[in-house]
Amino acid sequence: MPYYRSVGDVPRKRHTQFRQPDGTLYAEELMGQEGFSSDSSLLYHRHAPTAILAADEFAPPPFTRAPNLPLKPRHLRTHKLDTGGADPVLGRQYLLANDDVRIGYVLADRPSPLFRDATGDHCLYVESGTLRVESPFGALDAVAGDYVIIPTSTIHRLVPTGDQPVRLLTVEASGHIGPPKRYLSVRGQFLEHSPYCERDVRGPDAPLLVDGEEVEVLVRHRRGWTRYVYAQHPFDVVGWDGHLYPWAFSIHDFEPITGRIHQPPPVHQTFQGPNFVICSFVPRKVDYHPDAIPVPYNHHNVDSDEMLFYTGGNYEARRGSGIEQGSISLHPSGFTHGPQPGAAERSIGADYFDELAVMVDTFRPLDLCDAAGACEDEGYAWTWARSV
Repeated sequence: MPYYRSVGDVPRKRHTQFRQPDGTLYAEELMGQEGFSSDSSLLYHRHAPTAILAADEFAPPPFTRAPNLPLKPRHLRTHKLDTGGADPVLGRQYLLANDDVRIGYVLADRPSPLFRDATGDHCLYVESGTLRVESPFGALDAVAGDYVIIPTSTIHRLVPTGDQPVRLLTVEASGHIGPPKRYLSVRGQFLEHSPYCERDVRGPDAPLLVDGEEVEVLVRHRRGWTRYVYAQHPFDVVGWDGHLYPWAFSIHDFEPITGRIHQPPPVHQTFQGPNFVICSFVPRKVDYHPDAIPVPYNHHNVDSDEMLFYTGGNYEARRGSGIEQGSISLHPSGFTHGPQPGAAERSIGADYFDELAVMVDTFRPLDLCDAAGACEDEGYAWTWARSV
């Protein structure tokens, strides 16, 4: 994360004596990326964060991946996956995946177990409902339109709040997710041309200080899953400081970059991950050249698959293709894609697009998972061949 925060009680100097009221030392924990060579935070626990009582292999809900064969553009209707309540971790239904990223969807109405993913960062997008992310860093509340970034190996619990279930698009990386490097100075400050900045970012602001003994934590690691029993609750941190912590950013705070003629997708980039990017398409003024065509031109991304999640408004380029709230389109490398028939002509003269969408572009092919087949609109690939 690009800026420093200090929450709760921390000593003036790091790695020095910091004592509890009974005179015993707080247990200092360094949580850091890339060994000791990148972002980190120091946390101060009331109990040893290393004390475990049991460890057992755990079998998570299974899913399978299959290549996108025959190679086609796909349309997935995520709301068709509604099958009643689930928790927001084990209830995820995976749609698309490769070795760099797993993309899922969940309608959740109950808290998740305590969970740590030691394989990579998570980016959660809240389509609707409200959510509380609890971790040793504190609590972070999220509402519709929020992205939440959870760093690798952060023990956390996802708690739906409010009267309605929460709908989440989940993006799980095999590495770290953060702001694009071109938006940041060499010291990590957001630059003036960035479409968002530190004022738009939220992090936990108070410790949770949860008590409890013999607490279960599920861990996904590079060789599978394990269920640990911790001697004490891991949310016993009295204070922490550093640059690494869960954080939230609202898509509604993304400031769109526009131009006289149509701007390419990199202007919408919000985050970068290992071999993928995440972009935000938000309501905005559109192209103001007198001869501009506001919708995208036909394009063939020869190095990437493009996934777009439609989460509000009216996406002009896809009108007439059956796209609806919660739809996902997948346009793979090897296929030229573009606006639906008639969309380019209809867009001429428009000065504003009221659309909201999250895009994930991957630089390795996305496989189809089980849930994709359960919610696919199998007629989508042929919609360019007819007038609408």
